[in-house]
Amino acid sequence: MRRKTRSAAPRHAEAPGTFLSDVTELRRRARREIEEGAVTPGYRGDRDTVVKLLNVSLATEIVCVLRYKRHYYMADGIHADPVKAEFLEHANEEQAHADRLCERIRQLGGEPDLDPSRLLSKSHTEYREGTTLVDMIKEDLVAERIAIESYKEMIDFVGKDDPTTRRLFEWILGQEEEHADDLADLLKSFDGEKARQ
Repeated sequence: MRRKTRSAAPRHAEAPGTFLSDVTELRRRARREIEEGAVTPGYRGDRDTVVKLLNVSLATEIVCVLRYKRHYYMADGIHADPVKAEFLEHANEEQAHADRLCERIRQLGGEPDLDPSRLLSKSHTEYREGTTLVDMIKEDLVAERIAIESYKEMIDFVGKDDPTTRRLFEWILGQEEEHADDLADLLKSFDGEKARQ
């Protein structure tokens, strides 16, 4: 008895509709609600809730930009230059996060909430200025640690329902973790300076 050999073709090629939608159906759905832009009928997230989360993230990022910028301009002293450079780099990266969050909010049909009177109340992080260079580093490190926890929770909430927003949150989380590492290293270097004095 001769055995049939299975083709190496993917499963969806053997049984149309079991893995991918029929091309005709994909085309029909794409035209049906064209004004929805990037949000197709296959979107499984709770759009209103995801937009709210994105706006909370946006507020958090803008507060971080402002705090880092203040620290950049206010840092002084013999050890300030490398710390200022770190503050400026982080401020620019936080601004890039804010820009990407605005883009995603618009893709989902929402509006970025940039009203200054609401930003601080929505932000997960606080705006604490710090008086010394070490205080500034500590305040930024605390804020980064808050952001890390917040993004982890948002990633869990979004899950598989909105992979694009999840990837955005994951990208931001990765940078926030780098910021926290940078700041922790700076803080250790200042502790070392004190120990040598």
